[in-house]
Amino acid sequence: MSNGALGNRAHHQRIFRVRASEAGPEGRVRLGRYLDYFQEAAAEHAAILGASVLDLLARNVTWVISRYHVKIWRYPLWGETITLTTWPSGLRNLFALREFEVSAEGGELIAAATSSWMMIDLKTKRPVPPQEHLPVFCSSLRRAVDDDFRPLPIVRKQDREVLFSVRRHDLDWNRHANHVVYVEWATETPPREFLENYLPGEIEIDYRGEAFIAETVVSRVEYVGEDERPVVLHQIVRASDDKELARLRTRWRHQGKFQEKSHD
Repeated sequence: MSNGALGNRAHHQRIFRVRASEAGPEGRVRLGRYLDYFQEAAAEHAAILGASVLDLLARNVTWVISRYHVKIWRYPLWGETITLTTWPSGLRNLFALREFEVSAEGGELIAAATSSWMMIDLKTKRPVPPQEHLPVFCSSLRRAVDDDFRPLPIVRKQDREVLFSVRRHDLDWNRHANHVVYVEWATETPPREFLENYLPGEIEIDYRGEAFIAETVVSRVEYVGEDERPVVLHQIVRASDDKELARLRTRWRHQGKFQEKSHD
C-alpha cells in the first residue's frame, strides 16, 4: 500500500493531511479537493482488490460512476489530518456500491457518502454485469448513507445559469470530464453573495452523460428552499444539443454552522 494507506481487503483506510494548495479562502479544504480524497481512497482500494481502472482496461471495460450521495458535517482546515475509510457494500443488478466515511483526528465523523458504479464495455459503450469482471473479494453490506437512489427532480424554473468549458485539466483516465468536475460546475453556479455565506452540506448527483474536451456545458439552478438550509436543484447540459449530462440536489448550510458537531 502507499504511504498513509491502512486497512484490510474488505475495508481500506487512507490518511490525508489538508495541504495549503487544497484550502480555500476561509482555510477550509475546497469541496472539489474533499471529493478528490474519496476518489483517491476508492482507486487505491480497487487496485488492492484487483479491480482498478487499469485492471479493467486490460479487459476492455472500465468503471463509470452513476450516482453519488455525500453528506458533509464539517470541512477540515489547512494542516488538519483526517482518516477516510471506504468499502464495497455489494452489487445491485448492474451496479456496484461503494461507501465512504471521513473521521477527524479525535474520531469525530465529519463526512459520509455512498456511490453507485457501472462497468461499461469500451467497444459497445453498454453496461455489463460487474460480477463478470470482478475478482472474488469480501465486502460489507453496511451503508455509510442510506439511499436507494430514486430519481432526482429536474430543474423546471431556471433561476440562474452559467457556462463552463471542459478543459484538458478536467479529464480523467476515460478521457471525459471527471465526476468531481460536475459537482464543481454545479456548486459554482449560485451567485457570489450566496457562495460567500453558504457551503454544501449534502450533495446528491445522478450522472447521465459524458462531457469531452473543448465542449461547453450549461449549469442551471433552481432554488426550492429559502430557509436556514437552502435547497437547490441543478441540471448540467451540453450547450450544443441540450443533452442532459447530470442532475443534482444540494442542501446548504451557513459557513459558521460547519464548525458545529451536528449530524442532523
